[in-house]
Amino acid sequence: MSRKIQDGAKTRNERMQAILRLIREHPISRQEELQAYLLQEGFEVTQATISRDIRELCLVKAATEEGYRYVSSHNEGYDPKAQGRFETIFRESVLKVDFAGHIVLVKCYPGMANAACQVFDSLQWKNVVGSLSGDDTFLIVVRSERDAKTICTELAHHIGQK
Repeated sequence: MSRKIQDGAKTRNERMQAILRLIREHPISRQEELQAYLLQEGFEVTQATISRDIRELCLVKAATEEGYRYVSSHNEGYDPKAQGRFETIFRESVLKVDFAGHIVLVKCYPGMANAACQVFDSLQWKNVVGSLSGDDTFLIVVRSERDAKTICTELAHHIGQK
């Protein structure tokens, strides 16, 4: 069922919540598919907006029995305050990220690893077993090397590391 846009555009938070719900309910594998579902929900968005939303929500493509589809790399729903806090603290604290095997290493400015680790943990990432923080470094233990690569890539994006 299509919902009409009422009193102007819907909020960004409503759109983010809708995206999370849609990827849980439908095997969406392309941005164009997501855009079509969002339009049915009353959200008129561009491909660039969808691309940014996918990045901000930390969505990844995962192999499923039905083929590839977008899934959230977080366990919880979208929380704009937690996401904004993560973005700010992580960007200002982290120097670089790397991974080896099932472990992601996050190198921070001296004294900043605890804060960066705490905001990382607050987002409750999928397939993360746990984290351990020191003064200028924190480690993230994940379930597989593939998970480590995915998280490392996402975290590197947040600090502008290629």
